[in-house]
Amino acid sequence: MVKEIVRTIEIPEGISVSFSQNVFTAKGPMGTVERKLWYPGIKINVGEGEIVVDAESSRKEQRAMVGTFTSHIKNLIKGVNEGYECKMSIVYSHFPIQAKIDGKTFIIGNFLGEKKPRVAKILGDTKVKITGSEVTVSGINKEDVGQTAANIEQKTKIKRFDTRVFQDGIYIVQKA
Repeated sequence: MVKEIVRTIEIPEGISVSFSQNVFTAKGPMGTVERKLWYPGIKINVGEGEIVVDAESSRKEQRAMVGTFTSHIKNLIKGVNEGYECKMSIVYSHFPIQAKIDGKTFIIGNFLGEKKPRVAKILGDTKVKITGSEVTVSGINKEDVGQTAANIEQKTKIKRFDTRVFQDGIYIVQKA
């Protein structure tokens, strides 16, 4: 018994997509995003108003990759249509944290009274905005937004102190 694995994704109004040479491109009101999608035995076809992700066989790995590709394509379409945003909060009780942006780097100064600033990378076309004790990370690529927020959060990870007492840091409070 051979099950055919096919997933169909509807293309919303105002979004144009293309797939050529294993590169999926989505264009929308927020911008353009590209992603390389390739796995043996998986085909992606862009038709009128829909995208079809199909597997040649029903092996477990190919069924899993069809679901993965479908999720990636939906994330790309949502990104160019609505965008992604992650809100973070700057929390300190001992030393005031000084956060600033310099090009593609997020600089965290005076963290736990340290003289040397900590530096986190801002990935891709992600935009970071600091307003008071709020940090907003936004962009059209879900992976870049999430990884940038994770980079900032990881740079304020506390080591060699009791985390019950020292709860200072920059934490993710909301993802959208």
